Amino acid sequence: MSNQPPAPQSKLSPLSSFIFASRWLQLPLYLGLIAAQAVYVFHFWVELVHLLEAAFGNQTALQALVSSIGYKADAQLTALNETVIMLVVLALIDVVMISNLLIMVIVGGYETFVSRLNLEGHPDQPEWLNHVNASVLKVKLGTAIIGISSIHLLKTFINAANYDEKVLMWQTIIHMAFLLSAIAIAYADRLMSHHDKAH
Repeated sequence: MSNQPPAPQSKLSPLSSFIFASRWLQLPLYLGLIAAQAVYVFHFWVELVHLLEAAFGNQTALQALVSSIGYKADAQLTALNETVIMLVVLALIDVVMISNLLIMVIVGGYETFVSRLNLEGHPDQPEWLNHVNASVLKVKLGTAIIGISSIHLLKTFINAANYDEKVLMWQTIIHMAFLLSAIAIAYADRLMSHHDKAH
């Protein structure tokens, strides 16, 4: 076996090097998203602690939960009921799904647009990162947004008595718009991949 020399790398002009290096301007944006992720983690634990305290009869925690989910009852609640628990759990799931979305944007976006993470062989490397590119990232983000929108819509329907009919209608319409947009993005991506394979 003959060792083939590596392909020579083309030398970039100073202007090209400057433009290519400008991708590092995105780094503070991704660091900012990591800070936002930390805020979501803090919010998740605050809500979870309130739920646990309310389950053991803490009235202050119960009122904090009722206020945070926008739940209204004919009489003041003195104990957790199934609707409040369901709304709080959906709110926690919502936080987790948004957090997953942030991870996809931070890790996938950095890998795609800034610099390689060199995670090959790492036991914790996400499976989806093996074939991530701008198109795949768009489809995954669209799917994640639909999931988050579905949770919001479910929370609204469970608490429908506290919403106007127009709010319910517009939330449903917006969710359908997200769904159609994601289908259109996935279909366009499929057409482009078939076109690339044909050539």
